[in-house]
Amino acid sequence: MERWKGITLIIVGAMLWGASGPMMEWVLHNSNFSIQFFMTIRLTVAGLFLLFFLKLSGKQIFTIWKEPSWWRQLVVFGIFGMLGAQYTFVATIEASNASIATLLQFLGPIYIVLLVSWKSRKFPPRYQVIGIVGTLLGLFFLLTNAKLDELLISTEALLWGLGVGLTFAFYTVYPARLMKEWGVLIVVGWGMLVGGTVLAIVTQCWRSNEWNYLSEFPVNLMVAFIILIGTIAFVLFLSSMKYITAVETSILSSMEPLTAMVISVIWFGQILGAWQYFGVVVMLVFVTWLSVAGEIKWKKKVFVE
Repeated sequence: MERWKGITLIIVGAMLWGASGPMMEWVLHNSNFSIQFFMTIRLTVAGLFLLFFLKLSGKQIFTIWKEPSWWRQLVVFGIFGMLGAQYTFVATIEASNASIATLLQFLGPIYIVLLVSWKSRKFPPRYQVIGIVGTLLGLFFLLTNAKLDELLISTEALLWGLGVGLTFAFYTVYPARLMKEWGVLIVVGWGMLVGGTVLAIVTQCWRSNEWNYLSEFPVNLMVAFIILIGTIAFVLFLSSMKYITAVETSILSSMEPLTAMVISVIWFGQILGAWQYFGVVVMLVFVTWLSVAGEIKWKKKVFVE
C-alpha cells in the first residue's frame, strides 16, 4: 500500500511541476515581471504559506533555528539549493522555453557523478561513463536537431540550463541530513522563505514598481496557481522518496518533462524536430540509467555518513 502511495505522490508531483513550467513561461512572456521580482514573490509567499500550515498543524517550526549547525545548513540550502534551482530554472524558461528548461535540469546526475569522482579522486566507473556519454548525446540531438552547424537555443539559454542541472543536483543531495532530522516540509518551507528573503534584500524589491502588476488579471491568477502548484509539487516529490525506490523515482520523474512538452505543444504550439524528440528519449533513458546505477549508492556513502 505504501509503495502505491509513493508512486502516486511522485507521478502527481512530477506532473504538477511539469505543468508549472509552461505557466511560468506564459507569465514571463505576457507580463512585465522581472525574474527577480517574480521569484521573490513566489518563494516568499510559498514559504510563508507552507510554514503557516505546519504551525496550524502543531509543528514546532522554529526549533531548527536554535542549533547553529542546523540553521547554517538551512541557510546554505535556502540560498544555493532552493533559490539557486528555482532561479536558474525560471531564467532558462525566459531564455528558451519550459520544455528545454525541464529537460536540462535532468543533467543533475552528471554533476553528482563528477562531484563524487572528484571527492574520491577516482575516475567514474564504466556504467557512469556510459550514462554521462548517453545523456550528453541526447542533449546534442535536443539542442541541434542533428545539425552540426546549428544550435537551436541561445548561448544564454544554454548557460542557464547548465546551471539548472548543477543547482538541482545540489538541491537533491545537500539537504539529505536536514530532511532526515527535521522533515521535508519544514526544510522546504524555510528553504523557500530564506531564498525569497535573500533575493528580496539583494534586489530591494520593496522599491520596485512591479507591485502594480499583481493587480492585473489574469496574470495575478496565474501567479497564484504557480505558487500553489509549485509548492505542492515540491512537497509531493520529496515525500515520495519515503515510500519508493530510487529506480521508481527516477523512472516516474520522466512524467515531468513529458507533461511540460505536451502542455507546451497544446498551449503554445511548440513542436520539436524529429531528432529532438529522439534526443529527449535518449536523455531520459540514460539519466534513468545514471540515477539507478549510481546516485543513491554514492549519496549514502559520501553525504549521509
